[in-house]
Amino acid sequence: MKHQNSETLYREASNYLAGGVSSNFRYGGYGASPVPIFYERGEGARLHDVDGNSYIDYAAANGPNILGHAPPSVIEAVTESFAMGLLFAAQHRLEVDLARRICEIVPSAELVRFASSGSEADQAAMRLARAHTGRAKIVKFEGHYHGWFDNVFISVNPPLDQAGPAAMPRPFAHSRGQADSVLADTIVLPWNDIEALRAVIEGSDDIAAVMMEPILCNTGAILPRPGYLEAVRELTTRHGVVLIFDEVITGFRVALGGAQALLGVTPDLSVFAKAVAGGFPLAVLAGRREIMEKLHTGNVMHGGTYNAGVPVIAAGLATLAELSRDNGAVLGAIEARGQTLIVELQRLADRHGQNMRVRGFGSVFHPAFTDGGDFHDYRGYLATDAAKRQRFNMLLHENGVRVTARGTWFVSAAHTDEDIEQTLRIADRALAQLTTG
Repeated sequence: MKHQNSETLYREASNYLAGGVSSNFRYGGYGASPVPIFYERGEGARLHDVDGNSYIDYAAANGPNILGHAPPSVIEAVTESFAMGLLFAAQHRLEVDLARRICEIVPSAELVRFASSGSEADQAAMRLARAHTGRAKIVKFEGHYHGWFDNVFISVNPPLDQAGPAAMPRPFAHSRGQADSVLADTIVLPWNDIEALRAVIEGSDDIAAVMMEPILCNTGAILPRPGYLEAVRELTTRHGVVLIFDEVITGFRVALGGAQALLGVTPDLSVFAKAVAGGFPLAVLAGRREIMEKLHTGNVMHGGTYNAGVPVIAAGLATLAELSRDNGAVLGAIEARGQTLIVELQRLADRHGQNMRVRGFGSVFHPAFTDGGDFHDYRGYLATDAAKRQRFNMLLHENGVRVTARGTWFVSAAHTDEDIEQTLRIADRALAQLTTG
């Protein structure tokens, strides 16, 4: 594929945008392009760039586009909402309707608050946990991502030579400009190791919260070991520690009620974003009434001028209506088509003699190349062949299939059986090229 127009636009953008982009996650080329690709439009399951190239899109804007690009029902609801106005810095009926619907759907949601991004909502969750417990320290896990703010952009993908021992990792700050002081109140642990967590919680009286992705979608789509989440729930309850599930990716995607509904473990607080509004910037903090009420009665500050703007709330209502329709038929179709992809990608990899293993759910999965068998945490994932994975992603992209830069696939309601068939033909060619070098 040719990308001359993207290269020209990137040179122009670099004169006005720092690094030519609006997020550091968008740096670098993808496929044959040495620069970030500029897109012109998205329709359903397809993205079209400024050079006329078309892609079957499994990046889905890193997850939000669960109904595909520009879903008609959402666009119609948002367009109609414009007649109400855009932003009041006050309340409106639609936010009550959406809050009620989320409380009906999500097991942990007795009360909710709206925000604009998952990073913001994660901050509010940690503040609430500290206010509720009167304690300071937050436990997070290697490989888990909870936003780019100073106090959580820690040990997301640390280099092993700076990560410390596997049983008790050393907190690693990823960005210049992060104050060293933010590391003092963060305890980093290996995920899926209940004994490591037990030792920390039983050895300290200052743990406010344990925060995790209940399914590790930011690092290889790793599932919790059988019984792990249940043991975490019991341990945190017994010691009065707030359990926070970061469901920014899994919420309204792996199941209507999120991973907590799918896996049967209810946290104290949950954070949702991405899929909740079908591509519009909406985040949700949800949780137990006893904790959430402290936003009102406990002098716990949470604010935001753009919180619960009319169009994004309208988008959320329309998205959840579509996902709920016919007893969740849309999510069922997404899961079925995604499972077809998983099974057939694995079959193709085996046929080509590739050591690729596909793990996850139909709605979100991740192929990894490994000779080491199964893995259950960040360091196990780090031992997989990243160079081969990146080469595979590049070959897919050059032939018209776009996945996320880290290699995660998001399936949307807009993907058709024909899209799946074409994707598998392209994957077959990519695996053949990977095999022949």
